[in-house]
Amino acid sequence: MKKILVLCTGNSCRSQMAHGYLEHFGKGKVEVYSAGVEVHGLNPIAVGIMNEDGIDITKKTSNHIDDYMELEFDLVFTVCDNAKESCPYFPTTAEMIHHSFTDPAGATGSVKEILASFRAVRTEIKEFCKELVNNNL
Repeated sequence: MKKILVLCTGNSCRSQMAHGYLEHFGKGKVEVYSAGVEVHGLNPIAVGIMNEDGIDITKKTSNHIDDYMELEFDLVFTVCDNAKESCPYFPTTAEMIHHSFTDPAGATGSVKEILASFRAVRTEIKEFCKELVNNNL
């Protein structure tokens, strides 16, 4: 079973979505962790948007990267530029991959527009994670 760490700025939204989808698509093949270079807590809109797609992330916790420095990972996946730039050195042979997704938590406008932003990012993350599992694991 491969160990994957998904890393983002606050471990509240994008990394949590990716965590949920990697577990879903990689069931039985991966052990997934997620963390941030900061800790912001779960974003309630992200929780609701994922629930719409049948992925429950309500039991996930927002963790700091330091919580996992002693673990050996096969893959470290950064989902935002800030996390990539702030990512500490891992004394492992973990493969590092990066794909920057827009932060839906920064969306503005009406509730409908904000939800549309979250759904669009969710779709991007879902497709990326599905492809990652199908091609790399």
